[in-house]
Amino acid sequence: MAKTSLGSLLDRVGLDWFILALLAMIGLAKIWPEPGIQERPLSVSSLASYGVSLIFFFYGLRLNFDSLKVGLQNYRLHLVIHLTTFILFPAVVLTARSLLLTTETQLLWLGIFYVAALPSTVSSSVVMVSIAGGNIPAAIFNASISSLIGVFITPLWMSFLLSSSNGQYDLGSVIGKLTIQVIVPVIAGILLNRKLGWFADRYKAYLRYFDQLTILLIVYTSFCESFSLNLFANYSAGDLTELAAMMLALFFIIFGIVHLLSRLLHFNREDRITALFCGSKKSLVQGSVMANVLFPGTIAGVVLLPIMVFHALQLIVASIIAQRMQQQKKNSEVIRS
Repeated sequence: MAKTSLGSLLDRVGLDWFILALLAMIGLAKIWPEPGIQERPLSVSSLASYGVSLIFFFYGLRLNFDSLKVGLQNYRLHLVIHLTTFILFPAVVLTARSLLLTTETQLLWLGIFYVAALPSTVSSSVVMVSIAGGNIPAAIFNASISSLIGVFITPLWMSFLLSSSNGQYDLGSVIGKLTIQVIVPVIAGILLNRKLGWFADRYKAYLRYFDQLTILLIVYTSFCESFSLNLFANYSAGDLTELAAMMLALFFIIFGIVHLLSRLLHFNREDRITALFCGSKKSLVQGSVMANVLFPGTIAGVVLLPIMVFHALQLIVASIIAQRMQQQKKNSEVIRS
């Protein structure tokens, strides 16, 4: 009974085993970093890389051309979501740059801007839209397209910071690697949708666990590199608390702006919910994948820290908001009846 009550409590506040497992991976990397920094054909890092390609293959397997064509019709909603994801987020963070960037926080600042440049998350956005009673087909379409756009836009945004700091950032090479690791598997999956799409639909729950296991491996190897070089020595518990507060503030700023835009554009309730949840969220999957390509392994752990914090907070806050919206919808239906 106690276990069930604990599980229910975690669900209500948006926490699940995955967030706890992320914390466990960081702890494991701290006390046992050796497996994560070993280089061999079947190392942990190479298994994670293979897993990434499979994630996006199965992701493409769940898409089909018919749903993509239908999704293109609601262009105003799409514009709000993608302009928020790839323009508004970075603009807000760049505005606060002078307040956040110091010599001591340079890597964390890079990680915060990385969060802003990432695409929207797929699975949790759709789940939250579904709970709140939003436009689910539009959520699936926008979250899917966001992941593909991010392969090109995220490296472009990061090129402005990384090239100016070390002058060695090769945008073409980065996009080429991400294309091979992300776009090619997605296209292969889409092309096989008619024959094998049933497999992805039938086993989507198991595939989600596979996605999460792959992310855990990426997080583990990234933090192994950073811990082995003692890169977290200068960060205190207070620094991490401040980071969490900044990530929470960023979420609510974006959420508030999207809510205002949705009102001004006279979106109906379903589209407004979709804009709110797809536009305010960021993808830990894409963040983990791209970090291995964009950043040296030695700093990837520190750079990943903000997106991990943002991921946990967005799940908690969005879950609470979605459940309240669901209750509001039920109450209004009772009143009308």
